[in-house]
Amino acid sequence: MASVILERSRKKRLEQGHPWVYASEVASVDGDPQAGGLVDVLNHQGRFLGTGYYNSASQIRVRILSQDPLAAMDTAFFAERFASCLHHRERFLPGADAYRLVYGEADFLPGLIIDRFGDVLVVQLLTLGMDKCREQIVQALVEVVAPRGIYERSDVSVRELEGLEQRTGVLFGECPRHITVSENGLKVIVDIEEGQKTGYFFDQRENRASIAPLIQGWGGRSGITLQEVAAEDGTVQTLPVNKSGKPVTFPYWDGATVLECFAHTGSFTLHACKYGAKKVTCLDVSAHAIESAKANVELNGFTDRVEFVVDDAFAFLRNQVKGVEERSERATGKTDAKPGAKTAAKADTAKPMTAGGGRTWDVVILDPPAFAKTKSAVAGACRGYKDINLHGMKLVNEGGYLVTASCSYHMQPQLFLDTIAEAAKDAGKVLRLIEWRAAGKDHPQILGVDEGHYLKFAIFEVRSK
Repeated sequence: MASVILERSRKKRLEQGHPWVYASEVASVDGDPQAGGLVDVLNHQGRFLGTGYYNSASQIRVRILSQDPLAAMDTAFFAERFASCLHHRERFLPGADAYRLVYGEADFLPGLIIDRFGDVLVVQLLTLGMDKCREQIVQALVEVVAPRGIYERSDVSVRELEGLEQRTGVLFGECPRHITVSENGLKVIVDIEEGQKTGYFFDQRENRASIAPLIQGWGGRSGITLQEVAAEDGTVQTLPVNKSGKPVTFPYWDGATVLECFAHTGSFTLHACKYGAKKVTCLDVSAHAIESAKANVELNGFTDRVEFVVDDAFAFLRNQVKGVEERSERATGKTDAKPGAKTAAKADTAKPMTAGGGRTWDVVILDPPAFAKTKSAVAGACRGYKDINLHGMKLVNEGGYLVTASCSYHMQPQLFLDTIAEAAKDAGKVLRLIEWRAAGKDHPQILGVDEGHYLKFAIFEVRSK
């Protein structure tokens, strides 16, 4: 087997568990390594560090598979790794029928992603080394998981960095386009052919469940209280009663009003409804995504409590804020004072409102796609995250909650928090951090591999200064 010898002056990342060897870290190559084939990795003294697969066309020259010598990436090798992955998911997600079965480097299979949707598996082969093992991967999955079908969704641009073309299609068995699975007691229809990535985002499973405490306890703001009411037969019942003294029959009288932006399949909308939301606004710029969300809402019986909006989230949030500000001006009779002015000008309430928005919600949820896919995009991403969070928090009713996330690895946790803090300052809000979370248990993280620590999820209570 060929060997890759590393530079003496390199950082000792491999010894700390990081699985990547960059081209700049390679001092020399001994032998004739095959593209996508196995090589041993040695330090400058010739000490063995691990075995991985090689690609001279990639800046990540070697991806480590094993800390011990490895002879081949054959079916037996993959079957052993897949069995370990399955055991981990069954331990931490007992009874689940849908999850990320293989999470690349974190499952010691760099370049390979496998999501399970019931008895169908969706595979992403991201690197040359994994692409060359397509047949062995399929055979091992059939042996370990016994799926009805295996579908490939290697339609991602990162493959081009490995000299590979994008591809999709059935690899084994029968693969229906739409599959219904369950998450936290909810039913979700997944489109494995046209849905984003592999069709669904499992990494937010536990985070979606964490919004449960936010959804109840809002009836008092509408003047609804629980009171003992005597029935005609003389029995006494405890019922919700409004300010007029009449019992409230709407079963979700105590629920929050919720706005979910960047909804995709409507997963946060489903959870908000499950936990008792009064009304949910489900928004996405993609008509296809909203149709998927509608199907999921209908499947779970929540149609009467959800409204759907196809719109750009940035534009929608700005428009709602503009409407809120215009209504405030009309209510006070004054517009905001311009810089340098001693007093605010009077608002002309005779004119029709120019903004079509003006709505607010008890809970606003922002789960956008990655704004920073490269390090050079971080500055623009900060502006994007600040924009949506600033306008989002302005639309949260006093004492309500902002639920916000970032899936951009390059948007480091402290930078994400700092960006939100700047937005709060400009919005005149005080934020109280209630919860801080990362990806779920089917997305484990190797300590020292920062690239796997991509998801940031926060819940803030929002108050005015």
